Amino acid sequence: MEHKQLTSFPKDFLWGSASAAYQIEGAPFEDGKKASVWDNFVRIPGKTFKGTNGDIAVDHYHRYKEDVALMKELGLKSYRFSVAWTRILPDGRGEVNQAGLKFYENLIDELIANGIEPIVTLYHWDLPQALQDLYGGWESREVIADFVNYSEVLFNAFKGKVKYWVSLNEQNVFTNQGWAIATHPPGKKNMKLFYQVNHHANLANAAVINKFHDMKMPGQIGPSFAYTPQYAKDSDPMNVLAAENAEEMYSHFWMDVYMYGEYPIAAMALLREQGLAPEFAEGDAELLKSAHPDFLGINYYQTATNAWNPIEGGVGAAGFNTTGKKGTTKESGVPGLHKKIQNPFIERTNWDWEIDPEGLRIALRRITSRYRIPVMITENGLGEYDKLEDGKIHDDYRIAYLESHVKAIKEAMTDGATVIGYHTWSYTDLLSWLNGYQKRYGFVYVDQDETMEGSLKRIPKDSYYWYQKLIATNAEEL
Repeated sequence: MEHKQLTSFPKDFLWGSASAAYQIEGAPFEDGKKASVWDNFVRIPGKTFKGTNGDIAVDHYHRYKEDVALMKELGLKSYRFSVAWTRILPDGRGEVNQAGLKFYENLIDELIANGIEPIVTLYHWDLPQALQDLYGGWESREVIADFVNYSEVLFNAFKGKVKYWVSLNEQNVFTNQGWAIATHPPGKKNMKLFYQVNHHANLANAAVINKFHDMKMPGQIGPSFAYTPQYAKDSDPMNVLAAENAEEMYSHFWMDVYMYGEYPIAAMALLREQGLAPEFAEGDAELLKSAHPDFLGINYYQTATNAWNPIEGGVGAAGFNTTGKKGTTKESGVPGLHKKIQNPFIERTNWDWEIDPEGLRIALRRITSRYRIPVMITENGLGEYDKLEDGKIHDDYRIAYLESHVKAIKEAMTDGATVIGYHTWSYTDLLSWLNGYQKRYGFVYVDQDETMEGSLKRIPKDSYYWYQKLIATNAEEL
């Protein structure tokens, strides 16, 4: 659709930015906190770029007031952050660590005092190591009750202060990388276990959404999904089928459960054929059906283009680019389903992520048509090399990226999509999980090099001032 005039963003639109506890806080063992699975995983040689870890990260734990002051100057309407489970319940269950709870209470109060809406993510991958050791973490159904208990502590503590809650962040990523390709903790490759772990996470998500509503919490809750819309290489029916397969297995497989409480039909038919389908216990189907999220969080970075990939002679899985050397990603696929190929019509980052703002509009259109639910963009951003020159960072490439994606949201809203907020990834530079500190996403440069050396000084980039103006004008001058 081409429109003569685009819809304006609502006056209460949540212009925000985002982060995650392990990637910014540091202080992994201060004030009663114990180890998460990530605190230990990063210490396994070869797991992260140059062995980087989050022991200091960007020291947000000690510098949160400085960071919030910069947020206020920027004009942020909202800030999405995650709570470290092990700060609240060091062993994952048991007695509440009041010092850890106090940190988040202080952060939330500081945000509110500065006119910034806090958006709390309950789980952003940092499972307590104690629960992993006790019963295998997400591999056991015991995690459901523990996750709900932990969440209830936060609901009670921040009821009335926090209006928006994200239940699970990128369930599709942490389950796949943890149990299918072994790049995240616990570092396993077991497809049957992957699908069962994912099922447990679906149950935990449903249970915590129900708990939120049972407690009559003032506000809204929903999961955050990493959505990569799938394209076909061309109109060859086999390539179209490959794209359909990818959309079914990598998108509908999660979003259908969140929205409908059911796994998609074709996906489950395939998993039963392969002996990989998750095992249901009594009450599972009813629990999944009973939960109704108030919004769907979407983390959008790129699209994927697909071609047919036969069982005989097809391309298998390949590693992905964590070095920042452009063009090193190889074709990857699942024989009998699809293979991902390069899209010749779009540019790529130095980490080979496809830059496709139109894909965000397509994503919002698909979600609106299929699920009819409000969307909060919980992440969108550009990871690149940023250079400090004469005390400044000129990141015009990031401005171009973000501006094009904001325009795509505006176009999707004109198409009929309901979008309640936009959160860039990320607010400050941070530890980019497997990619270390050389891959930067933030509006605020942090003096921290890829060897974890630096003063940690905060320096706003050109994109900071661009976003400041965008928020002040509610994107009317886009």
